[in-house]
Amino acid sequence: MGSKNKLKRFKENETFNNVFQPTREEVVSNSFPLRGKWNADFFKNDNPIVLELGCGKGEYSVGLAERYPNKNFIGIDIKGARFWRGAKTAVETGLHNVAFVRTQIELINHIFAENEVDEIWITFPDPQIKYKRTKHRMTNSQFLQLYKKILKKDGVVNLKTDSEFMHGYTLGLLHGEGHEVLYANHNVYVNEGSPEEVTAFQTFYEKQYLEINKAITYIRFRIKD
Repeated sequence: MGSKNKLKRFKENETFNNVFQPTREEVVSNSFPLRGKWNADFFKNDNPIVLELGCGKGEYSVGLAERYPNKNFIGIDIKGARFWRGAKTAVETGLHNVAFVRTQIELINHIFAENEVDEIWITFPDPQIKYKRTKHRMTNSQFLQLYKKILKKDGVVNLKTDSEFMHGYTLGLLHGEGHEVLYANHNVYVNEGSPEEVTAFQTFYEKQYLEINKAITYIRFRIKD
């Protein structure tokens, strides 16, 4: 994407009422105004809050929002030029139950209060295969504890990935640490029993994976103390 296109998208993001781009200083100082008040001040309802971490173009957040109007969805990504597409689609189609925040995943406990989130989706994250990149894997122990802080007691996490490595690593970690695996599937489009929201729509990259018959895996789990 050219730099002119990126600048144009950044500018347009500033005009969308469903996009929030706080500075790092605002976030780490806990002065982000919607923290703990997403339902009351933005969505203006008491519906469950669902996050998509590393939302990319926002296709999954928008797809879920369209399918489940009685839930509120928030896509998180550090690259605003990417989720511009999802934000723009939501504005153009009048979807009021989806928003986007430009921030780092490591800072989400400054964007959401304890027990504010009902569910988390992690869709096609970078598997960070090299051992020295373990700390960046979005299902490592540190990230799980971060998610637990903002999730409600019975909150769940969904991992959808094309990486067998990421799938296996996460399953092993979950079992090893005693977390509750609610459902696991090594190939959601071939094996029966996949939840509707897992196969109902595909991201841009997911469609490319499917065209070359790459298996899409899925885990649904609950983080224990």
